[in-house]
Amino acid sequence: MTSLNKSALITGFLMALATSTWAEDVPKPIPFPPTQQGGGMNHMGHENYAHGMHAMETVGDLEISGFYSRETLPNAPVAGGFMTITNNGSTDDRLIAASSDISGRVEIHEMAMENDVMKMRELADGLPIPAGETVELKPGGYHVMFMELNTALIQGDTVSVTLEFEQAGSTTITMPVAARQGGMGHTGHGGHMKHGS
Repeated sequence: MTSLNKSALITGFLMALATSTWAEDVPKPIPFPPTQQGGGMNHMGHENYAHGMHAMETVGDLEISGFYSRETLPNAPVAGGFMTITNNGSTDDRLIAASSDISGRVEIHEMAMENDVMKMRELADGLPIPAGETVELKPGGYHVMFMELNTALIQGDTVSVTLEFEQAGSTTITMPVAARQGGMGHTGHGGHMKHGS
């Protein structure tokens, strides 16, 4: 794949993360229509996805819930991971690292508008999880970024991700892969995307 094609894929992914479709349409499990019940692989994938969306993991004083990733296009170099982290303790914590066998590395990112430009940057010092508060990692905001993907993510699959916290230690969660919303290459929204500080 040429560097131009890779750049186009990354730009398309970043634009998709920033679109209101992804930012607002947090996936909610719904029953399959009766005509699809017992539909083999698709039905099983939906069950796994629904189970993951309602799953919760605890590590130390932290509760991690609502975790999921999104389906990718073939040969996409990156993917996002999302979740909600609640700190029920009296001590601040911080998500300092993450890893997964589906990618060469995993980074903790923030997306924000600056002067009408959507920017994404790595949080080199990690993501603070203040005591008594809830932090949401969602499209268009904080997220974990799977870099250098070694496989495409397909709806109904799962992704194993190890999260490392400064105080609570590490835990491994299993993210269901949800359908793409709005399309990875959707560029119907105005503005520009910039990756960096």
